[in-house]
Amino acid sequence: MRRAQKGDSEEAFGRSRGGFSTKIHLRVNGVGLPMRTEITPGQVSDYTGYDLVMADNLPQPAGLVADRGYDSDKVREDIDSRDALPMIPMRKHRKVRKVVDMAIYTLRNRVERCFNKLKNSRRLATRYDKTADSFLGFIDIACIRLWLRHLST
Repeated sequence: MRRAQKGDSEEAFGRSRGGFSTKIHLRVNGVGLPMRTEITPGQVSDYTGYDLVMADNLPQPAGLVADRGYDSDKVREDIDSRDALPMIPMRKHRKVRKVVDMAIYTLRNRVERCFNKLKNSRRLATRYDKTADSFLGFIDIACIRLWLRHLST
């Protein structure tokens, strides 16, 4: 039996600036409801999370509104290949700057509001679960609750 190490990526635990953590990557629709969720260790780049949530048979997006963590040539090329509009602010080290329509970029708060609704569950906000499968399962349950609440109104 293999002994777990510090920052065991098998269970999506890892070190980040804030300490021992797990990143939740989330793809939401235009209304702000979760479409796809994935978890990675805290130190993993957002680029990896992008690949995980976009590699699915979900409807193609009309645009991608994301924060600076997703600003890479690879992500921009993938969005362009999907005939979608990328609204990602440029990182400071970029020499060639692209304009971001701030009216569209403000829609990113729908993702933040979805995270806020999901993290109303204490179990999700503090990650009580030891295994990645059970934690991701509870994230899925919380997402289903959001969908049911939306559909019942």
